[in-house]
Amino acid sequence: MIKILIADDHAVVREGTRRLLDQEDDMEVVAEASDGDEAVLLATRYKPDVTIMDISMPRLDGIEATRQIKALYPEMVVLILSAYDDDQFVFSLLEAGAAGYLLKSIHGQELIDAVRAVYAGESVLHPSIARKVLSKFARTPGKVEEEPDEVLSKREVEVLKLVTKGLSNKEIADELCLSIRTVQGHVGNIFNKLRVSSRTEAVVHALKKGWVALDDVV
Repeated sequence: MIKILIADDHAVVREGTRRLLDQEDDMEVVAEASDGDEAVLLATRYKPDVTIMDISMPRLDGIEATRQIKALYPEMVVLILSAYDDDQFVFSLLEAGAAGYLLKSIHGQELIDAVRAVYAGESVLHPSIARKVLSKFARTPGKVEEEPDEVLSKREVEVLKLVTKGLSNKEIADELCLSIRTVQGHVGNIFNKLRVSSRTEAVVHALKKGWVALDDVV
């Protein structure tokens, strides 16, 4: 079961999201938070696999709540569901460690699919913001602070570069003539070494370090 925490200051949004997700056989909403402070507290208490986080909340906003949760539990996944797509919110949330960013205009099935995707370590960014987000984090060409092979193995670097192109584990396996299980192992090692829990975080990390160029990213 995918354990889920919903953090939103609007009760009707929490209730609707809970009903939607609780209908799925592989999902269980374990808690609801009405503000950022409560979100951090409940994340600590229930250890959810995925936290669905709003941005604008009282006491502590979604950006700081995400930052605190990721600092405490790097492996925990935060999926942003917001009405806002302003650059400042998007960039700040991905800097804080959010695994995905969706707008509240999406359909219910899209949210269900997104929860499963981020739980599996996939990247989930609303199409309208994906490119500008990646452009923001792309490093100016030049000398990198640290080479990828100082952190990752040669094969892990190859896998990371294919991850940045948006390839699935199966596509990466086909490209490198490996088994899917082997690719999953490499992706897991990459996450552990970079201290991230999603492909979105891994790609942002690689862009900021200058390990991949923006042209490499779909």
